[in-house]
Parts: sequence; C-alpha cells; structure tokens
Amino acid sequence: MSDNIFSAVLTFSLLAAGTIAVGSEMVAPRPAAKTTAVAALPTVTVVGKRIAAADAVTMPTVVVTGRRPVTAVAIDDTGRETRVQ
Repeated sequence: MSDNIFSAVLTFSLLAAGTIAVGSEMVAPRPAAKTTAVAALPTVTVVGKRIAAADAVTMPTVVVTGRRPVTAVAIDDTGRETRVQ
C-alpha cells in the first residue's frame, strides 16, 4: 500500500518540478544579442550542364549576422583560373 502512495507522490512531484523548470525558462529574461560581425555575400549565378527548364539559377544577396568574432568569411578567388568539373 505504501509503495503505491510513494509512486504517486513521486510521479506528481516530478511532474510539478518539470512544469516549474520549463516555466522558469520561458519567463527568464534574456540578454540582448550583440552583433559583432556582419557579412554580405554577393549574388551568385549557378549554371548547370543538364538540360532543364531553368538551367541557370540566380541566388539573391545574403546578409549573415553573427555573434562570434569572424576572422575570414570568404576568400576572394576571382584571380584564379576557373575550371569545370
């Protein structure tokens, strides 16, 4: 008999503790995000070899904002010779 009461009390205690933990995380104040690095990636055109309805796809300019200090976002290799693989 006492083991049934103990298991019921334990179950409801764990349920209450879990509810309190989730609720406290939901209402906790969060510090404002500090942006340290912003990178703007240029417009890119991807051309494929296969015949399709749209054989060239142009992707728009992308702005990436991060919180970590960035040393190098992209490498400018426009001087390199292009090659087809």
